[in-house]
Amino acid sequence: MGDKLLLGLFLISFSALSQVGINTTVPAATLDINGDLAIRTVPVEPNKDIAKDSILVISKEGIVKTISARDIISKGIPSIAKGNFSTPGAVSVSLLTGTAILPFDNEEFDLNNEYDTSTYTFTAKQDGIYQVYVQIETNSAIGVATNFGVSIRHNGTMIATSNFANVGIAGVNVTPPFRSTSTFIQVITGDTINFHLEGSIALGTIPLSGQDFNSFFTINQIR
Repeated sequence: MGDKLLLGLFLISFSALSQVGINTTVPAATLDINGDLAIRTVPVEPNKDIAKDSILVISKEGIVKTISARDIISKGIPSIAKGNFSTPGAVSVSLLTGTAILPFDNEEFDLNNEYDTSTYTFTAKQDGIYQVYVQIETNSAIGVATNFGVSIRHNGTMIATSNFANVGIAGVNVTPPFRSTSTFIQVITGDTINFHLEGSIALGTIPLSGQDFNSFFTINQIR
């Protein structure tokens, strides 16, 4: 009889407890844990619509933490950028020293906000493999040069170039007006990419086509 009474009192007192605290004597929720939480197995939630504000994640130490759903999505978005000149007319680039940065000052898109239109430089926010392409068109005849073209520079070092002799007759270019090059780059966070006009000699002011379908660059993270 005593055991049954004790059990009944226990059940009554247990049911009366609406809040349980671990490492706290003043729980503020049904289960209030003052400390870390480790979960061995977590079921997969197939309904993606519920992940709107934040979600729980498990760190490599097995501790449950929260993170913004927006940050998760942003982390999963690869770096993709395309830029060109802001004017469709002629763009003058001074090639007095044999090389000059291409002043692409307009973005068509830049998903992770990595290209700076004032410094004409892409700064990677994610490690990965990137495919990079650049193309320009001269807007009029330029001087004769042993080599004239474009290059891609990674952290200031030329890693890809396309240049060949430029020949003009009676003020008309005999060689094609287009120069382009592309490559794959392995980068780490903080690495920079930019594009240069190259000449074997100082060619003075080079007029380039500002049309976005003639002169532009693309940067695409592929993994």
